[in-house]
Amino acid sequence: MSVPLRIPEAVAGARILAFGDYQPARIVTNDELSETVDTNDEWIRSRVGIAERRIAGDDEGIVELGVHAGGKALAGSGLAPSDIDLVILATCSAESPMPGHAPAIAHRLGIEAPGAFDINAACAGFCYALATASAAVRAGSARNVLVIGAEKMSQWIDWTDRSTCIIFADGAGAAVVTGSDAPGIGPVVWGSAGDGFDKIIIDDRHSFIRQEGQAVFRWATTAIAPIAREACERAGIAPEDLAAIVPHQANLRIIEAIARRVKATNAVVADDIVHSGNTSGASIPLALSHMIERGEVPSGAPALLVGFGAGLSYAAQVIQIP
Repeated sequence: MSVPLRIPEAVAGARILAFGDYQPARIVTNDELSETVDTNDEWIRSRVGIAERRIAGDDEGIVELGVHAGGKALAGSGLAPSDIDLVILATCSAESPMPGHAPAIAHRLGIEAPGAFDINAACAGFCYALATASAAVRAGSARNVLVIGAEKMSQWIDWTDRSTCIIFADGAGAAVVTGSDAPGIGPVVWGSAGDGFDKIIIDDRHSFIRQEGQAVFRWATTAIAPIAREACERAGIAPEDLAAIVPHQANLRIIEAIARRVKATNAVVADDIVHSGNTSGASIPLALSHMIERGEVPSGAPALLVGFGAGLSYAAQVIQIP
């Protein structure tokens, strides 16, 4: 006999209540790097646009970074830890592959018995996690979701390798997602170009990150803008109506190239990379949280999030700024 299943009550949409961010205290300038590798401030600024980056201490791991950013987002949301029933962590720089770090972050924040798991889509990870959170809320599988991007890239860097040590950094960003009568998180456009999976890679637990910079640059500056424009189309937003574009903070030249091709003429373009470096899956929420704190973007306005990187994975969606 066929027995129908009971389906949880769905909601029409999902929205973001608040963002949070955290960066370690230690600042590493280009001049400091020039003392140990063959580089200088002008060379780094002209190629990647970075002036300084934050590096975590030995006592700051993925869990600690995630707790700080997640706690700030939770406080800003007005919700209590008991209101959160799902925690998703986007990271590609975890200290160990097992267990996932999301359960430990949830425990440290006083969130009791939530669903909790990690996502590794590298620099597109936060957009993947945000889309997953939105789907869970809309399907009735979760009421409120804490989404975190946290990275300690410094522990996977060869500090004598000029091609990587000038770029990557540490930090975390987070958002709280809840249900809403109208969509506040647009449809995600996501995918991958798996033939380029080895362009940005850590080969094994004994290796450092390495990348083919020129190949990644060409891919990002040609393939990502059409994906971003498709995300706008799916959300019913014209690019000129965007208040902000928040691409993954990979390289200032890449960011500027994507923004030009999207043709969002009235949008503020995130340039957090200048003072934060490339924090991989943390860069988008970190950058947008900073923009909100500085009053650069108005509440309720549409912003385009665009993640891309190792995999080669990508994802984009339009959100309403909380």
